[in-house]
Amino acid sequence: MSKLLAKRDSYYVAAFFFIVLALLVYTFFTPNNYSQPEPVTFEIKRGETINSMIDSLYEHGIIPGRVNMRAVGFILGGGRTIKAGRYLIPNGLSYIELLELFILGKREVPLLIDIYPGITIFEAAHQLQEKINLDSAGVIRLCHDKIFMNKLGISAPSLEGYLIPGSYYFYRNTPAKEIFQKINIEFNKFFTDSLKQRARNVRLSATEVLTIASIIEGESTKPDEYSTIAGVYYNRLNKGMKLQADPTVQYARMGKWKRLYNSDLDINSPYNTYMNFGLPPGPINNPCRAAIVAALYPAHHEYIYFVADGSGGHKFSSTYNQHLKLVNQYRQWLKKQTSR
Repeated sequence: MSKLLAKRDSYYVAAFFFIVLALLVYTFFTPNNYSQPEPVTFEIKRGETINSMIDSLYEHGIIPGRVNMRAVGFILGGGRTIKAGRYLIPNGLSYIELLELFILGKREVPLLIDIYPGITIFEAAHQLQEKINLDSAGVIRLCHDKIFMNKLGISAPSLEGYLIPGSYYFYRNTPAKEIFQKINIEFNKFFTDSLKQRARNVRLSATEVLTIASIIEGESTKPDEYSTIAGVYYNRLNKGMKLQADPTVQYARMGKWKRLYNSDLDINSPYNTYMNFGLPPGPINNPCRAAIVAALYPAHHEYIYFVADGSGGHKFSSTYNQHLKLVNQYRQWLKKQTSR
């Protein structure tokens, strides 16, 4: 009798494991069908957790539930890397096949677009063409598209100045509108209500602040002197002087940077601050955050002039005679460099 029970128990145990195995196969290997046109484009973002990825799969209707996918991830995904990228997901993949796709499958990797401090929209357009295959002329047109700019809440001659510097990742052929919308989100995160209020306090529009910041960015690579340079330009504006800022002439030339000569100062352009009073019509590049803050919080001093010191910085003066002495010192330094 005991042998019969033992034999019967073994049948029960075998049946139990068969049922469990069948459930596992049904749960993990049964195709999951979605109702959208296939294949579905699905993106896993940099630094995204597996739980966040699963939530996104469920929200996009690619999987019918989260629990089973989490179980597969726990059982098979331990120690294996889910790679960021953009995937094309065919219809009918099981949970295990989905996980294998994200671990081993072919994906499109986003490419780095570096909006560096001082970059112009023309340089940014060239970079977008080279790296993600956008038409640079079309990018420039969009940067001047008033309807698009209004949707972004920008009132300016162009998007120049509003492309907040940073490292951005985009896929090839990403529409330019999507790119600028993403960059604009980052700009708005920085240019908060407190900075907008500060702009109102100094009686400047956002575009005017960015214009001053872009000139500061064009003048110096040393953030510790940004506010001093800002103070110089505020002093000139308050005294009714011309800004006489070399970077604005470089921008008016619309070419690669070169050493300016006296003949360049006669360029007929609203951006030539040697010919025109006040600020130019808009920013001349896309300034960094430190330059924008400096434009909002200029240093208080009596300086009106400054000249390069030969080490990447500048020397400041409050009178023209002092300025001429410093200019002569800089010229003597240049002669020594060229004679070596």
